[in-house]
Amino acid sequence: MSAVLKSKRSKPVRDRVSKEEWQLRVDLAAAYQLAAHFRWTDLIYTHFSARLPGSDEFLINPYGLMFDEITASNLIKIDHDGNIIDDPLDLGYNEAGFVIHGCIHEARPEAVCVLHTHTRVGVAVSAMKCGLLPISQHAMRVQREVTYHGYEGIALDMEERVSLAKDLGPKSKVMILRNHGLLTLGDSVRDAFDLMYFLDCACQIQVDAMAGGMENVLQMTKEAGDNAAAQFNRPDRSSTKKDWPALLRLLERKKVNYID
Repeated sequence: MSAVLKSKRSKPVRDRVSKEEWQLRVDLAAAYQLAAHFRWTDLIYTHFSARLPGSDEFLINPYGLMFDEITASNLIKIDHDGNIIDDPLDLGYNEAGFVIHGCIHEARPEAVCVLHTHTRVGVAVSAMKCGLLPISQHAMRVQREVTYHGYEGIALDMEERVSLAKDLGPKSKVMILRNHGLLTLGDSVRDAFDLMYFLDCACQIQVDAMAGGMENVLQMTKEAGDNAAAQFNRPDRSSTKKDWPALLRLLERKKVNYID
């Protein structure tokens, strides 16, 4: 890494945080690197966050780093008021990131991780009046619990937090931000990442299918869609314990540095 990305703290982050925080940092950094691999990035302008156990503090990316530059040690720690607790590179954070992620963590304290993206396909579907359609198996992973938030401008206004939290609701883990992008939250980094993967894939499939004209697009029956959604959400689905380790192995094979 270049000199500008060297920590300005004398003591390594790993030596001054709990084991629980370090593991959360590692998982969140891995999610950023995986997002770079899957091309979910929008230069430096989107953000993932993770709440620290038993606190109102959360981790978020330093403003100015590309996703493939993020590691466990350079993540920023801030509190629910936006005060910086730890910023190893002194880069600060994206204000819109704090408005969105601070809002979700406050409104849904059970959510450990929140992901927000601006992929082309995600923004394309967010601009469609029809929203996400039940036309693919991927869509059935998320379509039954998608909520929508109307566009109010770049998320710099703290007052937007009220409508954002209201539109998300008390249970949904998936939101499409109209004319803006996608958002998922989960009980772990893995959970939020899994939802975003299926949501983004569903959007890509929808854009591709609609390119041939809506008259050629076959929507699922309600019964088939409900059955697929229930199957995805069955409590004994073994993939929930296998997919994240497989993704971490992908990073290891690519020799991606996300732990330092």
